[in-house]
Amino acid sequence: MIVSWNWLTEYLKLDLPVEALAERLTLSGLNLESISDVGGDLAIDLEVTSNRSDCLCHLGIAREIGVLLERSPRFPDPRPATRGRPASELTSVDVEATELCPRFTARVVSGARVGESPWWLKKRLETIGVRSINNIVDITNYVMFECGQPLHAYDLDRLAEKRLMVRKAKPGESLIAINNRVYDLNPAMLVIADAARPVGLAGVMGGAETEINPTTRNVLIEAARFDPGSVRATSRALGLFSPSSFRFERPIDPEVVDWASRRCAQLVVEIAGGTLHPGVIDHGEGIVDRLVIRLREAAIERILGVPISLARASELLTRLGLAPASERAGEIEVIAPSWRPDLEREIDLIEEVARLHGYDHIPGDRAVALTSATRSRRERVESAAREAMIGCGFDEAATFSLVDERLALGVGPESTAPPLRVDHASRKRESSLRMAIAPSLLAARAYNEARGRGEAELFEIAQVYLPRGDREIPNQPTRLGLVTGRDFRRLKGVVEALLERLHVTGGLSAHPVDSPLFELGRSAELRLGGEVLGYLGEVAASQRGAMDLRGPCSAAELDLDLIEARARLVPPFTPPPQYPPVSRDLSLVLATERTWDKLESVVREAAGDILESVDYLDTFRGGGLAEGEQSVHFGMIFRRSERTLTGDEVDRAIEAVTTACRERLGAKLRG
Repeated sequence: MIVSWNWLTEYLKLDLPVEALAERLTLSGLNLESISDVGGDLAIDLEVTSNRSDCLCHLGIAREIGVLLERSPRFPDPRPATRGRPASELTSVDVEATELCPRFTARVVSGARVGESPWWLKKRLETIGVRSINNIVDITNYVMFECGQPLHAYDLDRLAEKRLMVRKAKPGESLIAINNRVYDLNPAMLVIADAARPVGLAGVMGGAETEINPTTRNVLIEAARFDPGSVRATSRALGLFSPSSFRFERPIDPEVVDWASRRCAQLVVEIAGGTLHPGVIDHGEGIVDRLVIRLREAAIERILGVPISLARASELLTRLGLAPASERAGEIEVIAPSWRPDLEREIDLIEEVARLHGYDHIPGDRAVALTSATRSRRERVESAAREAMIGCGFDEAATFSLVDERLALGVGPESTAPPLRVDHASRKRESSLRMAIAPSLLAARAYNEARGRGEAELFEIAQVYLPRGDREIPNQPTRLGLVTGRDFRRLKGVVEALLERLHVTGGLSAHPVDSPLFELGRSAELRLGGEVLGYLGEVAASQRGAMDLRGPCSAAELDLDLIEARARLVPPFTPPPQYPPVSRDLSLVLATERTWDKLESVVREAAGDILESVDYLDTFRGGGLAEGEQSVHFGMIFRRSERTLTGDEVDRAIEAVTTACRERLGAKLRG
């Protein structure tokens, strides 16, 4: 926000150097960007945070300076004289979309003369970087930058039937804006229309067909309030931004609408001549209920670490324009002013007290009361998952939820559904909501490969967005995505390490699955006790080519919600084994369609309770094996908790395993 030094002096006395004032403003939260000389005036560029829409104008900055310097600014009190026929006999306004336009006012000035603005008005606008157009348009801009309320002036004689209507656009309608570009409208957009067609985009920009021009004599002055969400959506959908839309996208003082209308009408009559007609066409409520907020003296010290009396806090808040409502022992209630919609809670008042008291007056070594916080179960699960992933050599990544459509594919059954799209995305290409994390991580891996970091092993914990039929809001489960250069069997080992770290119960199993992301026959659906945990596999060559990946890689996508439900964050104590284990290896020849998951299940069932673990070691095909055969090599560890195992017990278990595998899987010992 650029403000003029000379303009500010119209509202209050400034008898200190501009650098000193800028420092005071910076310490209070309005950071200085620059100070520049513009033809003898000073243009002060201040950074205004999004919650302080009241400071997007000279009156707001003057009010803030007055608070800091303990001075009362003098604001204009426009009371323009009126005569002639009532405005209601010259025009009318109909507001159909009241939910998007809570207030709309119109005043009429007849007999005005459009021409060049006076020197002082052009100078004010020049200082803040606004080009002069003509006296009427310049006045609307001047008042907007003075009080923060955007206005628009129409050539009344060019309005069909000399009336306005606030409504949603109709299918197929378009508007030639004052920038002489044509914009196609849709029914979600709020427009200002006359009896025939749209003449302005509500809160964004007026239309060229009814703009003020040298032949204009009769002027309709619009001052209104519009729904910030509607203005924001229209502005982004059309890629059309203006000082008006910038302000309407933020809360505007509801009580400044009429002031701005009167101020604009007064200046039009003074500068352009003409007659202001009696009355104002006013739709909506001018006064909005203000919040009553409680402030406790004990809370001030608890939050800031320094004692500030309730009397001192009340004094500071009164300077800000908050009105006292009630007072009790140790606390007060105050009413927020209409221009401060950001003041809603006690903590907001404490922040105001702190910045006006002076952050530099709060010692850095003062103790602030702390309350220990307990992490939620989800936070503990995510923390343990991150530890496990980092321990396995992965780095955490953070990628965007909005992606290019080629990265929006899913990895499970949802992969056949089209992704949800965001029509008004700020990035034109990345307009699809991703249905899986893995494709984004693969793109990140490709980015690293292109810069000589081909070993990038990445994981991410984030939400994905799955369409769900006729419901507007998508299903948004939390997923853990993994990408690695290792083969999918090693990646399965990483998943097993994760589940072991979280002591997840249920038993992990893998089942063949088709997915557009993975190679056919080199992917699996992972299940925990019958519930789908996620998907894992080697990335298909076609997908690697589309993403510019240079070498083979694997990816996994896990359901963190299921992991959280099955995790044991405080596992039961298991005493270390007292007796030695016995290790044995087996190599079995069986059909290639037999999966390790099925073989492991048969081995565990046949070996009995002395089997402590079974581990896959290797698979061999070819050589002396027949077509369609494979040799699977695995190891087993046997142990009893109460005594040492005998060799006969282990031999009987091995015999039971080989017999069960032969009978149920058609397996035979490899010679």
